[in-house]
Amino acid sequence: MIFLIYRVNISHLIAALHDPTIKKRRAAATQLGKSGNLSAIPPLIEALSDTHPVVRREVVLALGRLGDSSAVPGLVFSLDDTDVEVRAAAVAALGKIKDRDAVDPLIRCLCDKEIIIRIGAAEVLGKFGDRRAIEPLKNLGHDPFSEVREAAEEAIRKLRVRS
Repeated sequence: MIFLIYRVNISHLIAALHDPTIKKRRAAATQLGKSGNLSAIPPLIEALSDTHPVVRREVVLALGRLGDSSAVPGLVFSLDDTDVEVRAAAVAALGKIKDRDAVDPLIRCLCDKEIIIRIGAAEVLGKFGDRRAIEPLKNLGHDPFSEVREAAEEAIRKLRVRS
């Protein structure tokens, strides 16, 4: 069996990140994430400042799919996005990359006003295995939402088992 390995030409996709239509920018980000081509990371990071949250969310997801630590600073930037779906995607993407530089920014997400962000950050921190998260996770024991408290308890349990 012969396998052909080829490098996807991504120049047209990178150019499409600047297209006037949201649909084309979003599709380009999706395809860049699927390309596996790490040279797409710098233009994707630049696209994190897109004016439309749907595009920013897709860019974040693409960076997570590419899975390279060079995307971490851009993903950390996206943790402060005004759109909750972009922030949630950034938490998930950082969870895929599992770079220790994301621990402190994810700990800050435990105080996010949105429940989905607090839950996601707790879950990701539990998978990282970094004990710095234990005390901040304990603080979620007083969260008004049981789902957040449960996610924090599970993360703490995982962190203690790994140590």
